[in-house]
Amino acid sequence: MADQQTPETPDEQADEHAEEQPVKQRKNGLYPGVSDELAENMRSGWADTELRDLTPVPQAARTAERRARLSARFPGERLVIPAGNLKTRSNDTEYPFRASVEYAYLTGNQTEDGVLVMEPRDGGGHDAVLYLLPRSDRENGEFWLDGQGELWVGRRHSLAEAERLYGLPCQDVRTVAAALREARGDVRTVRGYDAGVEAALRDKTTAERDEALRVFLSEMRLVKDEFEIGELQKAVDSTVRGFEDVVRELDRAEATSERYIEGTFFRRARVEGNDIGYGSICAAGPHATTLHWVRNDGPVRSGELLLLDAGVETHTLYTADVTRTLPVGGRFTDLQRKIYDAVYEAQEAGIAAVRPGAKYLDFHHAAQRVLTEKLVAWGLVEGPVERVLELGLQRRWTLHGTGHMLGMDVHDCAVARREAYAEGTLEPGMCLTVEPGLYFQPDDLTVPEEYRGIGVRIEDDILVTEDGNRNLSAALPRRSDEVEEWMARLRG
Repeated sequence: MADQQTPETPDEQADEHAEEQPVKQRKNGLYPGVSDELAENMRSGWADTELRDLTPVPQAARTAERRARLSARFPGERLVIPAGNLKTRSNDTEYPFRASVEYAYLTGNQTEDGVLVMEPRDGGGHDAVLYLLPRSDRENGEFWLDGQGELWVGRRHSLAEAERLYGLPCQDVRTVAAALREARGDVRTVRGYDAGVEAALRDKTTAERDEALRVFLSEMRLVKDEFEIGELQKAVDSTVRGFEDVVRELDRAEATSERYIEGTFFRRARVEGNDIGYGSICAAGPHATTLHWVRNDGPVRSGELLLLDAGVETHTLYTADVTRTLPVGGRFTDLQRKIYDAVYEAQEAGIAAVRPGAKYLDFHHAAQRVLTEKLVAWGLVEGPVERVLELGLQRRWTLHGTGHMLGMDVHDCAVARREAYAEGTLEPGMCLTVEPGLYFQPDDLTVPEEYRGIGVRIEDDILVTEDGNRNLSAALPRRSDEVEEWMARLRG
C-alpha cells in the first residue's frame, strides 16, 4: 500500500532533479517541502461533489425513538456518547474501524471520531447534536497532505449531507472538546472509546454515573424492534450461505488447513455484509474441544468433525452467531452420531423452553438436563441425574452456558444488570442463541479413549415471539441425517 504518512513532496523530487528545476518553498512552514506553486495548484480545479439527493438511513426513525427513551431516563443531564477513534495496528497502519455499539445504536452513523451530544433543554427533553469530521479542507492542503485526508482514505460526507442522512444537526467534531470543557451541570459519558472526550470531561463525571448510562444503554437493546429483527434475519441468511460455501469447498480445506474454511466464510461476510461479527471458529478434529479456537491453522481430515462457529455482520452492525458440527467426509461415525444426536436432543429441549414469560435461564437448564442424562446413561459420570446437576459435575464436558443475547454485539447487552438479563424474564423481541455442546478433551483420562478429541456444538439464533419462538437460522439442517443429506447435495 502507499505510505499514508509521507506523501511525496517536491523536496524529494528535487533531490533527484536538483539541477533541473529548483523548488521554491512555502514560507509559513505549514507543510515543509511543498512549493507555493504546487500548493496553489492543489487548491483549485476540483468539481463540486456535494450530494443533494440523499435519503435518511433506514434506521433514522428508530434512532430518534431510542434517543427519546434515553432523554426520558436522564432528564436535565448532558449525555455524551462517542464513536471511538482509530487504533494503531502497527507503526502507521490502523485496525479497521468499528463504531461503538452505543453510538451506532443511537445515531446510525459509523465513522471514527464522531460524538453524539444530547444537550438538556430548559423545558425538558434534549437537543441532540452529532459532531463529525467535515470534508477535508482543500484550501490548507489537508485533503492531500494529511494521512487521514480524503485523498488518502476516501471521501466522507459533508456536515450538510450527514444532517440529511441521520436526521440530526451536525457540527465539526474539532470543536467538541472546547464545548464539553465549558459545559455546566450534570454530565454522563460512555467511557473507554475516546480519550479526548474523557479528558475534556475530567472532573465533570464520575465512574458510577457513567456506568449507569452504559448499563441503561445495554438494557435498552434487550428487546429488538422490527428494524433490528430484519437486520438479524439478513445476517443469519448471509451466514447460511457462508456455511453452504464452506461445505462446497471442504475438499480444498482438506488439502490446505482450517484457514481455507476461515477465508471461505470471510469472503461471504465481506461480499454481503460489513464483516464477520466475531473471530470465526473453524475447529477441525480435536480443536473442536477448544471453545474459542480462532487460530484456525490445523489440518482438516476426513473421518473427523469440523465445528464451524461463525456469523456475518450486516452493514448496520447486527451479527448472526451460528454453529454446526459437520463430518468432514460427509458421514458421521457411529460414536460421532451418538454424541451429535445427544447435543441435538439437548438443543431441541432448550429451544422448546424459549417463550415469553419464561425465565431466561430455563432454556439453559432444559438443555443441561438432557446432556446430563446422556452422560449418566453412558457411564461417564455417576448418577443420579439430580445429584450430578446439583454438584455441576456435567460441566466437565458441557463447559459453557447454553446461550446469550444477540444483536449489535455477538454477546449483546453484556453489561445489563443481572436481574434484567440472566435472572430476568423473556419478552417478545428478545433474540438469543441456544447452543449446547459436549466436549471430550484429547487428554481426558476419565472417558474412554474413543471419545477423546470429539467436540460437538449446535447453535441457532432464536427470536422470542408473542406465542413462542422462531428459529432465524432454521434454513441450516440440524438433525444428523439431514446434515448428511445436505452436505451430499452441496458437494454433488
